[in-house]
Amino acid sequence: MASPASETNIKVTAKDNIPVVQLPVRFTISETELFKSICQELLSQDNNTGKIIIDFSLTTFIDSSGIGSIVTNLKTAREKEIELVLSSLSSQVMSVFSLTGLTQILTIEESQDKEVKTQAKTENQLPITHPSVQSLVKRLIDIVGAVVGLIITAILFIPIAIFIKLDSPGPIFFGQIRCGWMGRNFRMWKFRSMCVDAEYLKSQIQNEAQGAIFKNENDPRVTKVGRFLRRKSLDELPQFWNVLKGDMSLVGTRPPTPDEVERYEVPQWQRLDVKPGMTGEWQVNGRSQIKDFEDIIRLDLKYQKNWSLMYDVKLIFKTVAVLFNKSSGAV
Repeated sequence: MASPASETNIKVTAKDNIPVVQLPVRFTISETELFKSICQELLSQDNNTGKIIIDFSLTTFIDSSGIGSIVTNLKTAREKEIELVLSSLSSQVMSVFSLTGLTQILTIEESQDKEVKTQAKTENQLPITHPSVQSLVKRLIDIVGAVVGLIITAILFIPIAIFIKLDSPGPIFFGQIRCGWMGRNFRMWKFRSMCVDAEYLKSQIQNEAQGAIFKNENDPRVTKVGRFLRRKSLDELPQFWNVLKGDMSLVGTRPPTPDEVERYEVPQWQRLDVKPGMTGEWQVNGRSQIKDFEDIIRLDLKYQKNWSLMYDVKLIFKTVAVLFNKSSGAV
């Protein structure tokens, strides 16, 4: 059982009657569709061994689309009760899986796992999926902006905290798990704008958006003070802490929730190639009116394509202008 090398150099062979899919040197969006079709074909065949090996021996670079394709095929394999085993991971690839926490759910050959984990700790070579990821100037702007933002947050904290407490019992801050660069989970902070059991009640609220997002213009979970905070984006001030820590950037893509990411098709994982931002294309293009997930994808990919330091600065100024517009803000 073998297939000739394709344009993306993905080969299928067999080892002890176990299908082996050898990935190319670079495992990115251009390779993931072929990889998905190959895996689907293998998973649809009778597999007496109940196992498929994904060979990473040649792979030195993987981006968020590559990660997405692994996760997608892992779900399908588990549904068919077939084990998906990752083999011969380089330190670079292992570092990515460690960053995203996928080492906890992926099956990695033990001998290779032990060796590569040691290498990953010493080398920690993470891929540069987008120029903005390695920009020291962008990071400097983030740090300076975050410090200024946290000073403003500290000044406004007492009145905001008082109004939140008077309006609705519960904590002042709300922390929610979001997915950052390459799908890495982090806790994003906000001033609480909903009732305390908002997450529990979410399933009872109608979703007015299309695709892997959730929106409701008249969400009953939002408090009176919360609506004001959202309209002026004051609820997002604590996110300057996330920017200072490096989980987010001042400007980037919209930070999705894990349940949203679970619904992604492989190409949609591209939006995770950059850090999520407090603002971005979606913010300055009517975020409260955007109810189609495909529009968010389009805006996020537009940001990645057009990114430059000056582009970030322009989006920051546009965001400030939007915030002074009475009709702007989230719902």
